[in-house]
Amino acid sequence: MIHFEASELSTKQQYKFISGSIIPRPIAWVTSLADNGIVNLAPFSFFSGLSNQLPLLSLAILRNQDGTMKDTASNILNNGQAVVHTISESLAEQMNLTAASVDSDTSELNLTSLKTTPSVTVTPPSLVEPLIRFETNLFQYVPIEKNDGIIITDLLILQITDFFFNPSVFDQEKNYILNHKLNLIGRLAGNEYTLLGKTFSLTRPK
Repeated sequence: MIHFEASELSTKQQYKFISGSIIPRPIAWVTSLADNGIVNLAPFSFFSGLSNQLPLLSLAILRNQDGTMKDTASNILNNGQAVVHTISESLAEQMNLTAASVDSDTSELNLTSLKTTPSVTVTPPSLVEPLIRFETNLFQYVPIEKNDGIIITDLLILQITDFFFNPSVFDQEKNYILNHKLNLIGRLAGNEYTLLGKTFSLTRPK
């Protein structure tokens, strides 16, 4: 095995090793609302589910290079709400446009041809095109600090209030999500993404 001590690596090397090893990563495409009414839309791949007792999602948002909080994290902390969408292959190019660094007074929606619709229980609007979306409220905020107390990541735990599924990817009789029809993309390292590809089944031991 090729061995590296984490303490001897730069932050860039650490990030490259983590993002290149933990793959594929699902991507949360998040709409949030600033106090001035600007809709923020951004993708995040440090994202996962958290519990089988509550419908919780984890969203880790890295800080900007100057240490400031990203707009999505700031918006969610300010008003406690967000909408999380999944991303199918057909939306990959639109998603990539919203990864651009823009001024806080500019909505990433303006860079795309995406449509929005009012959400049911939260204030940020929802995207029309994604096949799955979750309306969420902030459940818990965990600032991730270095040993010197400087915050490097804003960990947001979101509780789903409402689930939305396009009928084309949902079996209403069995209440199953038809994952083979989602065609979701996953994040790899650098500029690389992937699709689900071949799947297989294993019977879990009792």
